Parts: sequence; C-alpha cells; structure tokens
Amino acid sequence: MVSAGVFVGLIVVVTILSKSHADRNVYPSAGVLFVHVLEREYFKGEFPPYPKAGDSSNDPITFNTNLKGYPDRPGWLRYIQRTPHSDGVLYGSPTAEHVGKPTIIEITAYNKRTFETARHNLVINIMSTEEFPLPYQAEFFIKNMNVEEMLASEVLGDFLGAVKNVWQPERLNAINITSALDRGGRVPLPINDLKEGVYVMVGADVQFSSCLREVETPQNQLRCSQEMEPVISCDKKFRAQFHIDWCKISLVDITKVVAVHSNRPDPGTGVLPDIGEYNPPSESLKSRDYFTDFLITLAVPSAVALVLFIILAYSMCCRREGVIQLVHHSSIQKSTKELRSMSKNREIAWPLSTLPVFHPVSGEVVPPLHPDNYETTSMPLMQTQTTNSTISMGVAPGTFRRLSVTIPLTAKGLSYIPNIIVRASARW
Repeated sequence: MVSAGVFVGLIVVVTILSKSHADRNVYPSAGVLFVHVLEREYFKGEFPPYPKAGDSSNDPITFNTNLKGYPDRPGWLRYIQRTPHSDGVLYGSPTAEHVGKPTIIEITAYNKRTFETARHNLVINIMSTEEFPLPYQAEFFIKNMNVEEMLASEVLGDFLGAVKNVWQPERLNAINITSALDRGGRVPLPINDLKEGVYVMVGADVQFSSCLREVETPQNQLRCSQEMEPVISCDKKFRAQFHIDWCKISLVDITKVVAVHSNRPDPGTGVLPDIGEYNPPSESLKSRDYFTDFLITLAVPSAVALVLFIILAYSMCCRREGVIQLVHHSSIQKSTKELRSMSKNREIAWPLSTLPVFHPVSGEVVPPLHPDNYETTSMPLMQTQTTNSTISMGVAPGTFRRLSVTIPLTAKGLSYIPNIIVRASARW
C-alpha cells in the first residue's frame, strides 16, 4: 500500500512538473527576423492521459501568447495559427531598444478535446549585431504565398537564395515579414487557390544590383501606372517558385535617409510649482452681451414665422373666390319656379291648353283653362300630389265633356313639370 501511494504521488509530481515546464531561452539578433514555431507535438506530452477513447495525435490544440504580466504581446512580435490542427508561429523583428532586456512570453496551450491546458514561458534574449541596421534594404511583395507558408525555414531559405543570386551581397538577412492583410489588403476569394500575399523585407551590405534598379526606369514606371507588368530581366530567377509584384518593390538606402531628431524637453517631476492660492480676475471680466444671440435664436425665426403666417392668412381669407350657387342644390320648388319664369320669356307658340276652345255643339267660344294671370307656381309638383280635376262645362247630359289631366315629367334630373292637357271625349 505504501509503495502504491508513493507511485501515485510520483505521478502527481510528474504531472505538475510537466504543466510548469522549464523556461525555454532563445537568442535572436536585433534587426533580424525572429521565427519560433509552437509545435503541437511538443505540448501533447504535457497533457495528462485522458480516459476517453480517441486519437490523441489529432487533438485540436490552440495557443495563447502574451507578455508576462500583460494581456498582449510586445508590439514587434506577431502570432499566427490557421487551424487548431496546425502549429502556431511567433515571428517579428526585434529592435535595438530591446537589446539586453529579456522578454518573457507566456505560452498557454489549450486541448479542445480534453479541455486541459499547459503553460510554459519563452524567454527572448535579444542580442546586438555588429552591423545594425544593414544599410541597403529591399521589400518584395510575393503574391502566391501566405505568411505562414513563407515563415517555413525551407521556403524562406529558397527565397533568400534567389535574392542572393540576383543581388550578390556578402551579407544578406531577412529583416521582416508582414501579411498583406496587415497592410490593408483584401481577403482573397476561396477559389483557384488564391493567396493573401506577403511582404518580405531583406537587407544587404552592398548597393542594389542593376536588375533591382530596372523597376525605377521610366518605361517600367509607365507600365506600372497602367497596371501592366514591368519588364524585369531577373524575374525568371524567382518565377519558378515566387510570383513577385515588381511594381510594389521598395528600395531604401539608409545611408541617404535624413534622420529626423525631435528636440524633446527633459521631463520634469510632474508637480506644479507652488504659486499660492488662485484668485480668478472676476472684476476685470466684462459682462457678456446676449442680444446678438437672442436675435439669432429667437427674433429671426419668429420674424420668418410671422411673415409666413401673414402670407397664409392673406391667401386664405383675402383671395377667396365668390360663393358658387349651384342650382341643383336648391329646393325643388325654387328650381321649378326659375325654369318656368325662363320659359315665359321665350318667343314660342302658346300650347294648345292656353288657346280658346270652341264648343262642339253650340260653336261658342269657351275661355282657356289657364288665363294669362294664372299662377303656375302653385300647381302641385310631385305626382303624389296631383289629382285629376274634372272641369264642368255646364252642358246637359248627352253632350261631350272636356277632361283635364295633369301629368308630371322629369327631364335630365331637373324638376321641370309642364302641364299637358289631354283631351278626352265621352258620351254621357
């Protein structure tokens, strides 16, 4: 039992030691590209065994990197990992300001299958170089590469070999690598195996070769302005593996760059000198005149509103047209009277009902039914009010009698009711 307890205790101690792995030290040079690969296989041994069945070699592992005591990395250090099944990469170009100052990077690995974590520290000791920085620097834009592909040691070595073959310097170093997305480039479409593109800066100790200078000729500058490929004689030495955009190449000669020095004053203690109690000059201050502000904010809008109100009132009250008297909206009796009065003024023949009638037996003249002074407006207008009236002619039985029937008519929606006398003879 004692041996079993000791064995379990040793396992726990080994597990704890594996989680708090010893710090790793690296020694990059200032002004030279630094690349450190976070290998997944290296961290798999630090995770404890998981009882659930599964292929531990394909566990998804992600990394989180930060400067010790801070939430993020230093400004010169970048990190990239495409998928949880690929290795992570720390890369960047340290500057001379960090020489002699150890930079401790905390690396935390997360196993997404077992939900276990492992952590260890990476101590970056930046060393100074004899020739820093290199006087001649050239930046190339490679269109058919992603940054993680370019950071691979064999790919970067092939590119530096091609540049050295063209430039032929005694000393050549990769200074920095930047993704095109960090320079404002667009994310490529997922078709035809398009790449993001990457900027690679290299430095050398000799002047630029004539091949690199060809891009500065007026002919090639004109072709670049027209979005055409410039004619570069040494492009075939890169074309087999690297597609370089020669219009975006940058050649910098540090020896001719004028250094700009800012004369900054020496920082003080940050404490204001004691000048006594502060007394504001209230007596010397003049009272502010708000009349102009009043005119702008109140008077001007009020005047504009008043003018608009006057124009509206004038257009509505003073410019009104006469009241239109619609005849068909008047009463029926008024319309009928008006139409009958208009019909009297027309010079037409009188209707038969107004002419004298001769007696058929005696031959005497019988007066008309309606004399000239007869008031026609008192006649009934509606059919329901009409009554058949029999006019006695004062004749004896056996003679003819004259009957008068009033029939109302309506023409075109107007209550025009003429009197039509229908003659009927009856033998009594």
